[in-house]
Amino acid sequence: MATYELRVDPSIPVREEPNRCHNRWHPDVSPALACLPGDDVVMSTRDAVDGQFTMASSHEDVPRADRSIVCPLTGPIRVEGAEPGDLLVVDILDVVPSNFGYTAQIPGFGFLRDEFPAPFLVRWEIGDGWAASPDLPGVRIPAAPFMGTMGVAPSRRLLEQITARERELAARGEDVALPEPRGAVPEDDRIAHEGLRTKPPRENGGNLDVKQLVAGSRVLLPVWTDGALFSAGDGHFAQGDGEACGTAIETAATLHVRFDLIKGAAAAQAIRDVRFSGNRAGGTRPDGPYIATTGLSVYADSGGRAEDLNAAAGNALRNMIHLLGAEYGFTRQQAYALCSVAVDLKVSEIVDAPNFVVSAIFPLDILR
Repeated sequence: MATYELRVDPSIPVREEPNRCHNRWHPDVSPALACLPGDDVVMSTRDAVDGQFTMASSHEDVPRADRSIVCPLTGPIRVEGAEPGDLLVVDILDVVPSNFGYTAQIPGFGFLRDEFPAPFLVRWEIGDGWAASPDLPGVRIPAAPFMGTMGVAPSRRLLEQITARERELAARGEDVALPEPRGAVPEDDRIAHEGLRTKPPRENGGNLDVKQLVAGSRVLLPVWTDGALFSAGDGHFAQGDGEACGTAIETAATLHVRFDLIKGAAAAQAIRDVRFSGNRAGGTRPDGPYIATTGLSVYADSGGRAEDLNAAAGNALRNMIHLLGAEYGFTRQQAYALCSVAVDLKVSEIVDAPNFVVSAIFPLDILR
C-alpha cells in the first residue's frame, strides 16, 4: 500500500491547472495520478465556484460569478485494474474543510427559485469544529464535512446516451446544463464540446450531495471505463438534507481516500447507481452500521422526468429491494416489507436539475 498526494494551487484559477483539475466529465480527460487498489490518496480540492467568493464578497457579487466553471474537480485518479462492470470502493478516511465557507442564493437556482429571485450571500468563518457568520448572527453550525461531488468518468457510450437524454429534456423546456465549451477545463476542443457539465449527478456519481458521506463511510461507484478515473470536489462543511437553496456551507477541502475494487460486481448485479455504507446515518435512530442505495430522477437508458422526486424515491427503494435480495437472500416482497418498517428515505439533493437524489438507508443492526 502506498500513499499519494494530489494538491491544487488555490491561488490560481482552475483553468491554469488542467493537469490536475477539470470541470467536465469525459472519458478522455487525462489522469492526474495513477494508483493501485489498496493505495491512499490525499487530494486538495477547490470550492464549487473556484474561490470567487471571500469574506469581502457581497450579495451583489453573486449574480456576477462565472457559473460556467462550476463545480471544479481534482483528478482524475486512475485506479489500475479497474474495468467496466467493476465496483470502485472509495473509503473516506478524512475530510478537512478550509477556514472559509459560503452559502449563496443564486437567482434562478434552488428548490424555491421562483420565490427567491434576489441574490443573497452568507459568508462563514470556520474553525474549532464550528461555522459562524456575521450574516446569520446568533447561529453556530457544527462540523459535518463531506464532499458534495465524487464520481468516475462515463464511458463513451454512457456519455452519448446522457447527452441525448438531456438534449431531449432541454427541448421540452427543462432546466438542463448542456455541454458548453465556455469555461471548460481542460480546453481540449473535443472534451470542451462533448464533456458533461459537473452540476448534476448521474449514473457515474457526481454532484450527489449525500451528507452521510463523512469520514468513516464507504462509497461504491459502478465503473464505466478503464481505470475508473475518479475525481472529487465541491466540499461542504455542513448541509441540510436536500440542500434547499442550492448551496450548503461550501468550502475548499482536503479529502483522504483509500481505493479498492470489487471485480465484476456492478455487471453481475446490474448496478447502475451509487451505493454507500457507514455508521452515522443521522435521523431518528442512534448511530449504527447501515447500507444505502441511491436513486435518480432521470437515467440515460430509460429516461424519466426532470426534477421528479417521486421517481428518485422509487428508484432508491427498488435499488434497496434488489440489494437486500442479492446480498441477504430476501424475496422481493420480504425486502419491500423491510423497506417499509426499517428503511429511512433521505432527500439528499433537490436542486441540481435535471436529477434529484434520494438515498434509502437500511440499518444493519436489525439483522440477527
